[in-house]
Order: sequence, then C-alpha cells, then structure tokens
Amino acid sequence: MFIYALEFKVRDYECDLQGIVNNAVYQNYLEHTRHEYLLENNISFELLHHQGVDAVVAHIDIAYKTPLKSGDEFICKLYVRKEGIKYVFHQSIFRKVDNKICIKAKVEAVVLINGKLAASHPQLEELVPLEQ
Repeated sequence: MFIYALEFKVRDYECDLQGIVNNAVYQNYLEHTRHEYLLENNISFELLHHQGVDAVVAHIDIAYKTPLKSGDEFICKLYVRKEGIKYVFHQSIFRKVDNKICIKAKVEAVVLINGKLAASHPQLEELVPLEQ
C-alpha cells in the first residue's frame, strides 16, 4: 500500500521536557517526507511556485500512537490518493527497532494556480498511482 519511505533519526532538540518528540515536530517529518517524494519524482516545489502553481495543506489529521525519543530511528511512509480536487496523503511513522507505529496521519492538499483553487496540475497527477 505504501509507495514511498524515508528514514530519519530523532535529534535531541526535537524532544520536549517529557523526553519525547514534541507533537508539532511530527508535522515536520511528514512534510519533509512529502517533499522528498516530490523531488524523487522530479517535481520541484520551487519551480512550480515560479510557474504560479502551489500545492498547499488544507487539512491534517494526526493520531499519536507511540512516542519517539531522542536517538530513535524511524521510517516515515506514505501513499497518495486523489479525492475530488484534493490530494490526500496517508502517512505513517514506524519506529525502526520494533516496527511499532508511532503516528498515523491524513494530509489533504489542494492546488492553487495563480492564487486560485484548481482541480489539479499535470505534474502532480503523475504522483497518484493508477490503481485507484
């Protein structure tokens, strides 16, 4: 089901006073994974932006399951679906040592072309697997 994976390691400064990754940091992991997925598919956010095309997050839902701690290695995985005008990224983070799920997220993104909501963009359509 997942079509892309990226490995990370928790850095000390990403943790809160409880010694676990701060909840907001997980969004950075998710976003970095989405951006790397785009780059691996030869899509540059910067180039698209200069063409007047911006993919922006419209909604995100995160379920926190198991906390990560400093030094933990983990894998962020994703798959993407097209639902109407939205690109929906389903992402999960797994701790490497035991493959335990840490978070599950659903990230909904929309496309703006010259500041106006658009149904899609040809380059972004290539990201969505055909088996929908």
